[in-house]
Amino acid sequence: MAKITDLDRRAYFEKIKAYLILARSLKRNENELLKHIKDNPAEVALKKITLSDDMLNLVSCYIAINGVSMTVLKVKNEEALNDARKAMYKAVMYLEEVVSNFIDASFSEYDEKVAEIESYDPNQRYLLVRKMGLALDMLQQAYGDNSKWRWTFVELEGRFAAVTKNIIDLRNALSNSRPDAEFYESTVYHLRLAKELLSRAASRYRDKYELSTQQVLDFKTGILFLSALKRLHTVLADSEEAEEIKKKLTIWSTKLDADIKKQEEEKKKLNKLS
Repeated sequence: MAKITDLDRRAYFEKIKAYLILARSLKRNENELLKHIKDNPAEVALKKITLSDDMLNLVSCYIAINGVSMTVLKVKNEEALNDARKAMYKAVMYLEEVVSNFIDASFSEYDEKVAEIESYDPNQRYLLVRKMGLALDMLQQAYGDNSKWRWTFVELEGRFAAVTKNIIDLRNALSNSRPDAEFYESTVYHLRLAKELLSRAASRYRDKYELSTQQVLDFKTGILFLSALKRLHTVLADSEEAEEIKKKLTIWSTKLDADIKKQEEEKKKLNKLS
């Protein structure tokens, strides 16, 4: 690695100055809004959506700082990436507080939460989750394929998939999906994105189980996301798709049961040997 000169450092700090100012401003706004929420609990849900959006802007800010570091200093800025990852978790967390973090649940279990953001229309909801997905993709690309956080991102992707689904007003999703509906395009694209993310989350958790942890909980979580996908297809009257997912669920559950049985048998053998 080439030596970083004082000239390089000066150029780097000059280029990131605006991003540092913006980052400080966003964090200050977060603290002020949290205090405002505590003192004025009205319309908390909409305020937390604002917080989520601000945290996504903060993620982009830190990713930009890392980009400057890569360009000028030829090294990653691990501190900026870690700050971006923390801001990403906050963005998801604030949205979870608005629409719940339920993975596979009937809409009736969280519809009261969604009703609190009725004024936040389907276009705005779709743009927010698109922005969140872009920030998450950029963050993972910045870390790289061989990052130690590779499998940690599986959880973050799953939580993102859940809130992408949960922010949809499923009570009006079918009517909004008619070609003559005001929010037809954003609703159709949002539903499509939710299905893709649920399917990806399921596959990613199974990959994590098979390629990394061998933890039964990871496979069970993957099955939970698959079940959520089936539920979504059922709600939207996609009977053929729901039936396909049902078959896949059976295969995955059978595989998990067999793996659990195998693990138990191996434990028994080890206990006998000891």
